[in-house]
Amino acid sequence: MPPIGNTPLSCRPGCGACCIALSISSPLPGLPTGKPAGIPCPHLDEDYRCRLFGKPERPPVCSSLQPEPAMCGTNREEALAYLARLEELTRP
Repeated sequence: MPPIGNTPLSCRPGCGACCIALSISSPLPGLPTGKPAGIPCPHLDEDYRCRLFGKPERPPVCSSLQPEPAMCGTNREEALAYLARLEELTRP
């Protein structure tokens, strides 16, 4: 779903791709060394929504990530594939 004019893209309900495909190198509650790529964040609920959203303990990297058409694709599977590839290309 592309943005309309200057309206930012919103997260797709039931997606959570960024919280699964990407690694998180900073500490987060319950994961003091971060989260590996390809593993669902333990803070995703059953609807793939972040339980830490809006809370101070949410890692800055998560708060700064904004949905955009290339990253999100047209469905969850496209988003997971794109983000997995991005993770692979940026791996140290």
